[in-house]
Amino acid sequence: MRWFVIFVMGMGLLVGETAGAEPIESAQIPDLTASLKIPAGQNFCGEPVPMNNPDVRERFERELLLTLWNRPQVLLWMKRAGRYMPHIERLLKENGLPDDLKYVAIAESALRPHAGSSRGAIGFWQFVRPTGRRYGLTIDDRIDERRNLFASTGAAIRYFKDLHQELGSWTLAAAAYNMGEKGLLGEILAQDSMNYYELYLPLETQHFLFRILAIKLIFSDPQKYGFNLSKDDRYPLLSFDRVSLECDRETPVRLVAKAAKTRFKAIKDLNPEIRGHYLAKGEHQLLIPEGSLKGFQERFSELLKAYAEDHKGRIYVVQRGDNLSTIALRYNVPVNALLIWNRIDPRAPIHPGQKLIVHPGD
Repeated sequence: MRWFVIFVMGMGLLVGETAGAEPIESAQIPDLTASLKIPAGQNFCGEPVPMNNPDVRERFERELLLTLWNRPQVLLWMKRAGRYMPHIERLLKENGLPDDLKYVAIAESALRPHAGSSRGAIGFWQFVRPTGRRYGLTIDDRIDERRNLFASTGAAIRYFKDLHQELGSWTLAAAAYNMGEKGLLGEILAQDSMNYYELYLPLETQHFLFRILAIKLIFSDPQKYGFNLSKDDRYPLLSFDRVSLECDRETPVRLVAKAAKTRFKAIKDLNPEIRGHYLAKGEHQLLIPEGSLKGFQERFSELLKAYAEDHKGRIYVVQRGDNLSTIALRYNVPVNALLIWNRIDPRAPIHPGQKLIVHPGD
């Protein structure tokens, strides 16, 4: 009984029943029934949504309710939109594509560069490897441009242009983006219909466009759905300077960070396409914190020169009986540091004669 009383008292505090309690946000959340009063004239990229069709209305309402149920997720979408969406909107406009396509990125990845799916799709626009490479993205063990906002948005724009040219509809283009154009074309031929709303498609694709429409509806009038964000509530716009680097050898990302007078994490966050701790030999286009461009190239050249000199005396030749643990102990460094410095797969054995880079610890 004692625990029951405490529980009831706690619930009273939660719902604001204690005298003088401030109203909590839940009291400001619009009634769900009122939220389902979807305004007339809904469209995707200017193509009307047939809301007079009961099945279409039900599918729209379902996705709207499910989206509104996950309010923390919607709130994060809106906050991240402040960081990324102006860049996406600009690229869509410059390429003559409808602004509504920006909501596809939210539906696909929640605007997370490292978002991944069980099918192997990665990044802001959720490209699988073959499609990403087909549209010009570099995807290998060193660089994965699916995680790069600008490269992946450019690839998505090229893909959407091809889909629209082939299908003649942005609605069908969005469906094909989700399930693949060959799969959609097969269903169009089998069902003898070019109308997305009449096609029986995989359930994910049947929901996909309505999820986009629900996101668009909420973003178009967030206060109506209880999201009262000011400009300061949103994450600041992604701002940066661009640099071109010519690396004559494999180069640690930390040198880029030092040249930019920032930290390793800042460079990785600005360039999520970089996999691991090193840049491969060759030319690279990178983002660095805004305002750090002045003097960057001079600092980077000096750091690169010093790094090359330092590495001349940092080579250890593996002897018979060695393993990573014994080498790490000998030089007072973590095993993981040896793995990173030498880009070693922890599952692969080392062998006598192999050369390792080692920086002795203090």
